[in-house]
Amino acid sequence: YSELSHTHPHDQYKPTHPCTAWDLTVTVEDLGPDAPPIQISVTSELHIGGVILKLVEKTNLKKDWSDHALWWEQKQQWLLRTGWTLDKCGVHADARLVFTPQHKPLRLGLPNGVTLKMRACFSSSAFRTVMGICRVLNLRHPEELSLLRPVEEKKKKKDKDSSEELYDLTDVPLTAGALNNTSKKLLIHCCSARSHWTLYDGMPAHFADSPKTEAVYKMLSVSLPSPAPEAIAKLYRPASVVDKTHIHTRWLNSSRSLMQQGIRENDKLWLRFKYYTFHDMDPKYDAVRLTQLYEQARWAILLEDIDCTEEEMMLFGALQYHIGKLSLSQDMVSSCQGMDDLESALKSLEVKMVGDSNSTDMLENMTAPELNDYLKIFRPKRLTLKGYKQYWCKFQDTSISYYKSSEDRYGEPIQQLNLKGCEVAPDVSVAGQKFCIRLLIPAPEGMNEIYLRCENEKQYSQWMAACKLASKGLMLLDSSYQNEVKNIQTFLAMQRSNSAAPAAQTDESINTHSLVSPRYHKKYKPKQLTPRILEAYQNVAQLSLTSAILKFLQIWQALPDFGISYFMVRFKGSRKDEVLGITNNRLIRIDLGIGDVVKTWRYNNMRQWNVNWDIRQVAIEFDGNINIAFTCVNADCKVVHEYIGGYIFMSTRSRQQSDTLNEELFHKLTGGHEAL
Repeated sequence: YSELSHTHPHDQYKPTHPCTAWDLTVTVEDLGPDAPPIQISVTSELHIGGVILKLVEKTNLKKDWSDHALWWEQKQQWLLRTGWTLDKCGVHADARLVFTPQHKPLRLGLPNGVTLKMRACFSSSAFRTVMGICRVLNLRHPEELSLLRPVEEKKKKKDKDSSEELYDLTDVPLTAGALNNTSKKLLIHCCSARSHWTLYDGMPAHFADSPKTEAVYKMLSVSLPSPAPEAIAKLYRPASVVDKTHIHTRWLNSSRSLMQQGIRENDKLWLRFKYYTFHDMDPKYDAVRLTQLYEQARWAILLEDIDCTEEEMMLFGALQYHIGKLSLSQDMVSSCQGMDDLESALKSLEVKMVGDSNSTDMLENMTAPELNDYLKIFRPKRLTLKGYKQYWCKFQDTSISYYKSSEDRYGEPIQQLNLKGCEVAPDVSVAGQKFCIRLLIPAPEGMNEIYLRCENEKQYSQWMAACKLASKGLMLLDSSYQNEVKNIQTFLAMQRSNSAAPAAQTDESINTHSLVSPRYHKKYKPKQLTPRILEAYQNVAQLSLTSAILKFLQIWQALPDFGISYFMVRFKGSRKDEVLGITNNRLIRIDLGIGDVVKTWRYNNMRQWNVNWDIRQVAIEFDGNINIAFTCVNADCKVVHEYIGGYIFMSTRSRQQSDTLNEELFHKLTGGHEAL
């Protein structure tokens, strides 16, 4: 008797025989919010398509229902397999179903601060939804972007949210019914191949339809004037690395649909570049992509999401000032002349993951060039008050060996520093003639900090380029070495004061609040900042709009903290919270107490990683029997798992394969148990 009495709660709603008819209640959204749900008589053998047919007949509404589908409220899932029976789906009489469109309006905040209202797919994975959005906005390589919940702005009492200006793109066709087979072809082409973009007057056909949509496209592809200082002051600014960890908890899960993640019609989401690996940039096809990437970089610097030196900030300010002036007078589309000299800038813009090329075998069979010179070395962690000491340094392969003098170079070195996997940061002041390289070198007990001091710009450029390459496991023989040296020299030249050029030391139109971050406004008055920005401007005034944007992005990418996404974690065996930084090629462990990097692990040394979904723990095994495991403190561990898998996916892309996007592989690497 006791066994019989323990029936499943659903069984009271389940018909005893599959052919027995029973009533199913469905809310039809198109009938209005006050309309009662519709009841239809069904059997467990009826398939989902049959349920939809019965519903449509009962509504008596003559309209295109092809985009509608059934949403199961209690289970928070879509019933999209129209061939499946109610029994196979597990739907019983207690199920609350809603018949609703799969594409709904969404308010989409873009990196440049514009909010668009557009239709997005609420029923497919967020990854595919982003692909659809990027197709409409003319953004190639949608796999680099994702959606996140917005950070609340600081509000004065009750600011009216309605003051937000919306640009409506809901008329642009995006629904499955309107696109069907054509959309599938477009979806594949939009993700990559340049040749398939049909541009009219430099813009996609669907934007050339009306003056209204043309204006929206111009707004997407040209940098907009900065908002007023009051508006900037209201924007969210992370005050610490802990604050930065909160931003990354907001990314949506790429494997699940918007509806499954609690997003509803007309909700607001941000579209942002998530993975800092920008593949196949081409100004001719990427007007929107370049502009939005520039805006994301610019606001990261202005809101102090990424740190830079004072000289770098003045240069960023000068480039923004220049880009702002040019954007008012011309649009991106017409500034495609002189593309040849941008080839090197574009190459350096592609952040590639290292260790995935076959050229390394070939390199090992050739003798690599060496750098030999006197440098000054300083080790701050040694308990000594002595400053820099001069040594004869030799750079070979990915290591620096140093000796007392050049005469000792054939004997045993004092020490050999292997730079593979190290952190490299500039410590430079062109005005003060200080050219230092800060190295954080992995060691079993943490990181060794070492400073190298160079004599002049030329020496600094060569050694800095060598250190950067070596940190990625590349030797001086690599083809990118000379390019890296040139980039560093150009960057230093831009920071030099250009006293020869007659500088307009004042400009009434300059709004320093929108050009430098708040830290420098506390330090200097606008009348002190204006001449410094204009002085730096003399070095960039000759650049075209596209070149200036690429130069800005290039310098942004050279910043020590570029491309790090921060997460609060608790390492196995540790009693305190720490920060995990995730980049395109490595993981970084940061001690909150001292705020310093204590350990770096590179992906190309990774053997495997997995997640224990029950205890929400990520475990990773590296070469040399190194195992780490951690739980996430304030983010879902799926977000962290997706970041690591996403970067590994990005490294599988190559120029030759750029015509297709392997969505299945992306979900395999990022989806965890949901992909199975």
